[in-house]
Amino acid sequence: MHTENERSGTAVKVTTNGMIVNIILTIFKFIAGILGNSAAMIADAIHSFSDFITDIVVIVGIKVAGKPADNNHHYGHGKIETLCAAFVGIVLFIIGVEIFLGGLSKILLVINGGKLEQPGMIALIAAVFSILTKEWLYRYTLNYANNLKSDAMVANAWHHRSDAFSSVGTMLGIGGAIVLGGKWAVLDPIAAVILSFFIFKVAFEITYKNTNELTEAAPAKDVIEDIQQIITSTDGVKDFHKLKTRRVGNNIATDVHIQVDMNLSLIEAHDICSEVEKRFREKYGNDSILYIHCEPYT
Repeated sequence: MHTENERSGTAVKVTTNGMIVNIILTIFKFIAGILGNSAAMIADAIHSFSDFITDIVVIVGIKVAGKPADNNHHYGHGKIETLCAAFVGIVLFIIGVEIFLGGLSKILLVINGGKLEQPGMIALIAAVFSILTKEWLYRYTLNYANNLKSDAMVANAWHHRSDAFSSVGTMLGIGGAIVLGGKWAVLDPIAAVILSFFIFKVAFEITYKNTNELTEAAPAKDVIEDIQQIITSTDGVKDFHKLKTRRVGNNIATDVHIQVDMNLSLIEAHDICSEVEKRFREKYGNDSILYIHCEPYT
């Protein structure tokens, strides 16, 4: 189990590495787009630049979320990370709309008799390089995101993959235009429109999940059932009720009323509560939030 400082430090390091790669990739794409006469590649470069912006948002969010509780934030700053993840989801959706509309406009241009300019080989090389680089960044970020249980990093990983998806469309369009002739440049916008729907799906899932957490939605059913099992399997707990569970950033917050034998002493009842708390923190981390109200079982 990672401490909050270790988690924050690792998350910031991984995201910073991704940001550096995004800066280099954005510059390379812009140059390739200009030299290769490819509007699609220039648009792809803008997409990569948006990754750079969301990297900054995620880094700030993770750093703030890692701060301990204070007088103004009694439950810590974990919601900041959730807010950043939701923001990244919204940005992904906007990018999906941009890719969809851009592709659709080019398709309509060709339908109305227009022609798309044939790009140069450097643009195709840039597209292939972008796909490989962004897919690696996706896997690299997602691996750490799952290990650290960071929703903001998961969202950012999918942002990397959305850039790879975009570059796939660009590669198909550029490759088709070069190999088959100028009229086949329409493959680029067609692929872009198709891929935009994959981006919409991911954007919706990320935004929905994190908006739910911001509005205090309960965690997944299996998490609630696991918490119930921890409580009921603790020696001395006769029953429980009024269980309320939510997420505060990366941590689980739970309120519960447990019932114990009415003939127990105050110390014995307290020991049972402490055991429930110990088992809960062993499973969900020392920074988890647990409030237990003890009542006599009748």
